[in-house]
Amino acid sequence: MPRKAKVKDNPDLVKDTTSQAVINTNTSALLNRRAQISAMQSKDAELTQIKNDIKELQALVKKLGKG
Repeated sequence: MPRKAKVKDNPDLVKDTTSQAVINTNTSALLNRRAQISAMQSKDAELTQIKNDIKELQALVKKLGKG
C-alpha cells in the first residue's frame, strides 16, 4: 500500500496513510505565505517604533511646556 495518497479534488494535497496527516505539496504557496508573514511582521515593528517615537516626542513637548 502506498504511504501517500492524493486528496480528491485538490491536487496540491496528499495524505500520509500512516499518520493520517494531510500535507500541502504546493511550495510556492508556502513561500508566498512566509513572505506575507514577514511583511506583516515588518509593518508591526515599524508601527511599534513609530508609537515609541510619538511617546518620546510627547514627553519632550511636556518638558518644554514646563520650562
